[in-house]
Amino acid sequence: MTTSASGPIELVRAPEAPAPARSVLSASLTPARLARGPVLLAAAALLVVLLALSPAYGYHRDELYFRLLPAAWGYTDQPPLTPLLVHGISLIVDTVWAIRIPAALAAAASVVVVAAITGEAGGDRRAQALAAWGYGFADFTLQLGHVMLTASLDLLVWPLVLLLALKGLIRDRTGWWLAAGLVAGLSLYNKLLVVVLLVGIATGLLVLKVPGRTWLRALAGAVLALLVGAPNLIYQVVSGYPQLAMGSALSSANGMLVRPFIVPFLTVLLGPTLVPMWVAGLVAIARRPEWRPLRLLSVAFAVAVALVIAMGSQFYYCYGVLAAVFAVGCIPVTEWASTRGRRHLVIAAVAVNAVVCAIVSLPIVPLPVLGLTPIPAWDKVARDQVGWPRYAAEVNAVPETHQPGTVVLTANYGEAGALERFTPALAPRVYSGHNGMHDLQAPPAATTTVVAVGRTLSWLHGAFRSCRTVGHLDSGLAVHSEEQGAPIQVCTGRTASMSSIWARAAHLG
Repeated sequence: MTTSASGPIELVRAPEAPAPARSVLSASLTPARLARGPVLLAAAALLVVLLALSPAYGYHRDELYFRLLPAAWGYTDQPPLTPLLVHGISLIVDTVWAIRIPAALAAAASVVVVAAITGEAGGDRRAQALAAWGYGFADFTLQLGHVMLTASLDLLVWPLVLLLALKGLIRDRTGWWLAAGLVAGLSLYNKLLVVVLLVGIATGLLVLKVPGRTWLRALAGAVLALLVGAPNLIYQVVSGYPQLAMGSALSSANGMLVRPFIVPFLTVLLGPTLVPMWVAGLVAIARRPEWRPLRLLSVAFAVAVALVIAMGSQFYYCYGVLAAVFAVGCIPVTEWASTRGRRHLVIAAVAVNAVVCAIVSLPIVPLPVLGLTPIPAWDKVARDQVGWPRYAAEVNAVPETHQPGTVVLTANYGEAGALERFTPALAPRVYSGHNGMHDLQAPPAATTTVVAVGRTLSWLHGAFRSCRTVGHLDSGLAVHSEEQGAPIQVCTGRTASMSSIWARAAHLG
């Protein structure tokens, strides 16, 4: 306190803390704090649901495949992280439930990240709650959180990279860009697809015409991503770019089917009743001057969709960017829902979407009646989880599989993985030329008989004097899948070398 010449006592104000640095682009954009209560509740609810339903059907074909792959720097079809997690967990606790814990955790964490994007755009508690519950129980969040696929970890990675990039842009701090680069670099050990997202972010910075210092900060993040991911990138170069070959194979197999439907398929990735919400996000980003920094998201979204169309691989590759656009769209939606009737309409849209998506994407329908529903035709993840123990038992019942000089050759890695998991006595005799399986040990040169399992092995008829069909795979569930009805053949009287047969067996897809 001080006393002035005129007598009154005045309080001397302490110096104010300097305001955090802000980008010129975001001068009128005020981020909000994370609404921990509703957001964490939504994440916890999703985690409980996913863990509770994890073992309801069974292993997915990719999970059976990942169990087989030994630790390595990389594989023909993918980087090492997801196979390493699945294989490592299976060595400790070999159950479906344990293998799927990382996927459930990634999905739950992604709920928090998506809601944080809403907060970064200035969304209040209601908007963040809408983002958390809407996204958390959306179609592909449930699908990819239920099983342990490479895309399961991307549920968290893509929104997190976008959130950190937004923070770097809005707060004008190098640290956020470095954090985004670190996450992207680590993601390269799971899927190289994150490069699509980085291209989208770079394009967004170009459209925004950011100042040179922002480019330098973003470049620092990109350099860090490159340094962190360097070992995996070096593996790709040394190994002859196997991921490019894999991408080409997927494009050749899926391109004609996928490309025309990628844009229409956007309406079902989150769920049809949530479409107005992410459309509202795109419209608001374009119209609101104070949301200019958020155009990074809309540009990245457009670039991701365009690149996925060009690649022609999978429908869901741009899901992470769509989730970020949805997160922003929850703000104008909650502003619109200013009356009780409108609020009830929004809540109903989220609730109906959650129920429908849960029925389609989670193992809620009892397995004995699953084949009587349209779910397997719609949800490939569901149909790829059923029948594996029975398929393995049917192959194991073929007498020739247990005779000396016999190997089992499967058309794909799912069939090989099922035999290894459910008929361990046959495991040393099981081989497949599918993707990374072909890089494992080759069949013995002295092999005399091949038990061929799957639809795509008719070419073996030219390498043996006799190939007779002794049965067909049947799950007993009337679920149409790649395996259902596939032949089991016994091929004898080999006329070609096993090395040439093994070379012919190699295929990607």
